[in-house]
Amino acid sequence: MKTKIWTKDFIIYSSINFLLILVYFLLNSTITTYAQIEYNASSKMMGLIAGIFIVGALIGRLLIGFLKITKKMFIMNILFFTLTIILYFIKLDEAFLIIVRFLNGISIGITTTIVGTIVALVIPEHRKGEGISYFAVSTALATGLGPFIGITLTQNSNFINIFYISFIFGIISLIFSFLINVPENDNRKNLSFRNLLDKRTLPIGFIIFLSAFSFSGIVSYINLYAIEIDLVKTASFFFILYTMSVLFSRPFTGKIVDIHGPNIIMYPAFILFFLGLITLSMSHHSWIMMFSAILIGLGFGNISSITQTIAVSNANPQNIGLATSTFMIFMDLGNGIGPYALGFIIPLLGYSDMYKVLSIVVIFTVFLYIILNKKS
Repeated sequence: MKTKIWTKDFIIYSSINFLLILVYFLLNSTITTYAQIEYNASSKMMGLIAGIFIVGALIGRLLIGFLKITKKMFIMNILFFTLTIILYFIKLDEAFLIIVRFLNGISIGITTTIVGTIVALVIPEHRKGEGISYFAVSTALATGLGPFIGITLTQNSNFINIFYISFIFGIISLIFSFLINVPENDNRKNLSFRNLLDKRTLPIGFIIFLSAFSFSGIVSYINLYAIEIDLVKTASFFFILYTMSVLFSRPFTGKIVDIHGPNIIMYPAFILFFLGLITLSMSHHSWIMMFSAILIGLGFGNISSITQTIAVSNANPQNIGLATSTFMIFMDLGNGIGPYALGFIIPLLGYSDMYKVLSIVVIFTVFLYIILNKKS
């Protein structure tokens, strides 16, 4: 007999996660363009402004391991998240923008880790892959719609409307936070270095780090790449096709993982991600860029959800919160270090060759996955 996954709380948690991640990618996909246009920022500074958000998120996730999760704490952190969005309306200088991004990142790090931890706890054990795949749909939708909304607004409106929309999503998340049950989770650890990360999650953490590093080059720079090759309108629909391909595959990939294990999906996903990056690097026509979006959705879209399933499944029951935090820390590191590191590469190689380099990173990730699989 199947235990129910789609409860009221599961739906609301997924909705909150969708809104938080939507704001995450809405801002991350446009902040480099905003910094370039409004502050005449260099490519290195653009990378720092994009990446400092992730540093804040990392600190937020690390704090979770030493905090007691309660409904009051959850609500207060979503309120903090909403207040940090207001700071985007204040235009001073690059240093202030970096501070705002840092604080916004801390709030995202705490709230999304709480949501991911609680969802992992309430999903039935024998349907873990299926349940997390469904939950990850909210992340996939946000990953696609956030950049789509952001890029569309930068073309047809102004940046202030991006901040207004982000603020509205923050208010909706705050309202939703009052409607859910938050099971208290008091698995707090003593403050020490070894309690910051879950050892069992480290191997899959390296995999999601490299995968997210590669994907960050798409989120942070595809708009500027599209301007260079005169495919700006196409770029705005890139993430819609990405999302559609993820939604197409998610209903059955999670079930397959529960029955046959993760490798049957992971290896094809790596190959598709590699081909997607190669195709993106050769996007001189709209249909090529659109095809790359489908490949990347089927590739990275499934890598991100299945690696999370692996992380939670490998963890001891009392360490699910720490495992979730560890997994997200490595994903954040990839998303944060990526834009900054690539900011040094772009002036030397250009956007097209940058995506070729990232495809090589994906190949390396496959070999690392094979090695870590043999050791586990």
